[in-house]
Amino acid sequence: MELLTDDEIAARLGAVPGWERDRGSIRRTVTRSDFRDAIRYVGAVADAAEEANHHPDILIQWNRVTLTLSTHSAGGLTAADFALAEQISGLG
Repeated sequence: MELLTDDEIAARLGAVPGWERDRGSIRRTVTRSDFRDAIRYVGAVADAAEEANHHPDILIQWNRVTLTLSTHSAGGLTAADFALAEQISGLG
């Protein structure tokens, strides 16, 4: 996978509302109704990640879920990160 340039990253961030850049990754925090709903959401994220063969770092704090995407093997952000971010954003 080829790393994206800063300009490409900035342009792609516009297509995935709620995601923000954090150096070599993108991150989004969502708030769910309660812990059980957060876990259900993580399950849906896991299904999308398995299908894409691209896996986010996940932090669960009661009803808040923070997802961090980066292509570790490439050393930064690639098209795969934004493709999965789009899928995750569509989960609701």
